[in-house]
Amino acid sequence: MEPHFDLTIRHARIVTDDTIVEGDVGIRGGRIAAIGPDLPPGARDIDAAGRWVLPGGIDSHCHVEQLSGMGVMGADDFYSATVSAAFGGTTTIIPFAAQHRGTAVPDIVRDYAERARAKAVIDYGFHLILANPDDRTMTRDLPEAIRGGISSLKVYMTYDSMRLDDYQLLDVLDLAREHGALVMVHAENNDIIKWLAKRLIERGHTAPKFHAVAHDPLAEAEATNRAITLSRLVDTPILIVHVAGGSTVEVIRSAQNLGARVLAESCPQYLFLTAEDLDRAGLEGAKYCCSPPPRDAGSQDAVWQGFMDGTLMTYSSDHAPYRFDETGKLPKGDQTTFKEMANGVPGLELRMPLLFSEGVLKGRIDIHQFVKLTASNHADLYGLAPGKGRISIGADADLAIWNPDRETRITYENLHDQVGYTPYEGRVIKGWPEIVVSRGRVIVEDGQLHAARGSGQYLPRQAPRFAWPLRRPGDSRHQAGPFAKALAGAKDD
Repeated sequence: MEPHFDLTIRHARIVTDDTIVEGDVGIRGGRIAAIGPDLPPGARDIDAAGRWVLPGGIDSHCHVEQLSGMGVMGADDFYSATVSAAFGGTTTIIPFAAQHRGTAVPDIVRDYAERARAKAVIDYGFHLILANPDDRTMTRDLPEAIRGGISSLKVYMTYDSMRLDDYQLLDVLDLAREHGALVMVHAENNDIIKWLAKRLIERGHTAPKFHAVAHDPLAEAEATNRAITLSRLVDTPILIVHVAGGSTVEVIRSAQNLGARVLAESCPQYLFLTAEDLDRAGLEGAKYCCSPPPRDAGSQDAVWQGFMDGTLMTYSSDHAPYRFDETGKLPKGDQTTFKEMANGVPGLELRMPLLFSEGVLKGRIDIHQFVKLTASNHADLYGLAPGKGRISIGADADLAIWNPDRETRITYENLHDQVGYTPYEGRVIKGWPEIVVSRGRVIVEDGQLHAARGSGQYLPRQAPRFAWPLRRPGDSRHQAGPFAKALAGAKDD
């Protein structure tokens, strides 16, 4: 007799949206076929008694096999990055096909797709980083990329080699509204950072800790407010990425309360690191340099609160894998100043275990919030639902079986990226995804990888599915501006 399922996971605590089901998951043909008690056997059964069965994570902000604006290639390619992600319970990533000045969107997308196709072991989609919004890009290449399934793009308000001015940002926002794309914004005031950095270096303040001084929290808060203002002008949703400062959380919360269509994410480094980590002996602090930088304990609390009350809707790694040597963090060796250090920290593998340990098990968030922050909200925002992000009938069988009692002391030697260090070295956490399933394939078990290079699949994505407004206190409601109303054919009030 043929088995009813390819794989049956038994006796688990299964999180499906806002409910917990005690029972089994039946998988057939790479998809979830049944959820309930006492399901028929599969070709293989896994006993998950005492374990959580959660959706495989979606990391919608990570940098993989990408050349930075400073011309530095990250340490992880699509193989090492996706292996690392899988061991941490993540089954889908959305990294960036990065346009630089003078490069054409079709060329960089084609090159990036070839790299991913040959190496990825889990499923993946692409965002587009837009740095050259010239006529060809805006009239032909970008609309074609959006129609082809790259339904989100990232823009920078800082970095001289990447940033767009306000006029260009308005052009991009207008185009995104017309074509149904989501715009992700790195919001920092470029001139504030340049002005501070120049004066710090002139005074001999070159150590890593001065990176945090140059990237003052006001630079992030001001740019965030400006980005929201621009998005409101043309009535285009935006997502503020890697929110670090408490003042920025408040700017976003206030805008949401007024009905602005603004979303936001934050990352492990803003929950578990502070600016004090940059103030280590010698150049050790460079390991903790990212933009925006980690702030103080008050900002950590504000970011936690933002996750708890829904102001921040996704939790991503912003994995930026630069080695601690001349190929990455220290291009001029021990003479490298904070302004020359590659910006970014690794975090793909530890993203979910850190939040499970310090969020769920310490009572800051519940298991349903954990699933939303690490999987289902990503699927909704980035056009991957209903196939990804939830345990539901018909969805892809992307699952992680978590042992909530397993204690782990974090050491780089036990991780799977190619960076050479982890900023969370020595931290003890509780809870770990011991078995990981991607489209019905058991790809991680007993500390071993069981997935072939290139076995991940590319995911073309649809427009976001989130309903607006996200927050509506009292009678507040979103109001489109006169320009947006005119475009929609509406009359002025």
